[in-house]
Amino acid sequence: EVQFVESGGGLVQTGGSLRLSCVVSGFNFDDYVIGWFRQAPGKEREEVGCITSSDGRGYYADSVKGRFTISRDNAKNTVNLQMNMLKPEDTAVYYCAAQYSIIDKIFVSKNEYAYWGPGTQVTVSS
Repeated sequence: EVQFVESGGGLVQTGGSLRLSCVVSGFNFDDYVIGWFRQAPGKEREEVGCITSSDGRGYYADSVKGRFTISRDNAKNTVNLQMNMLKPEDTAVYYCAAQYSIIDKIFVSKNEYAYWGPGTQVTVSS
């Protein structure tokens, strides 16, 4: 059974930082691309970024590039999303997701991911 445990969400002021973590079990973590998505009320779920399975290469949406960093620790089955210089428009529920890929491929669409975490709320106050 695939299980996700997400943590680190909360309330922060504009300009502040948060670090989200996603711990995954139930499959060989090394073989999966991990993506971070977010969904604000009334909006579509959008990708924040993802990290490839073996070489840990990151991809970021333009809206977060330079502010957010994704990292992974395959030994701990963990992916982190470091969010700096937060803005009110970053307010959303953040989800991690996983998709199998033994080659270092980037997945940018939510439809490409097979497994999803429950989400964690991030609120940025102005």
